Amino acid sequence: MPKVEITIPEHLEMQIAQMVERGEFVNREEAIEDLLSTGIKAYKTSGPTDEEDPAATGSGLEDDGMMGHDDEYVF
Repeated sequence: MPKVEITIPEHLEMQIAQMVERGEFVNREEAIEDLLSTGIKAYKTSGPTDEEDPAATGSGLEDDGMMGHDDEYVF
């Protein structure tokens, strides 16, 4: 597995250390790997991808007020 060196703010390091101390993760390496992986998945699913650009397809929800409803979310 490739190794990566990063510098993070002290408050993030403290939060990671606390999660490890509470037993949420076995060690810092596992915590950072899992949190990074989760963040990447969330980033990928939080916005349009190149294939699903609403501006390109003309299907932007902002034009119709969320599926045609002006002030409510439809699930």
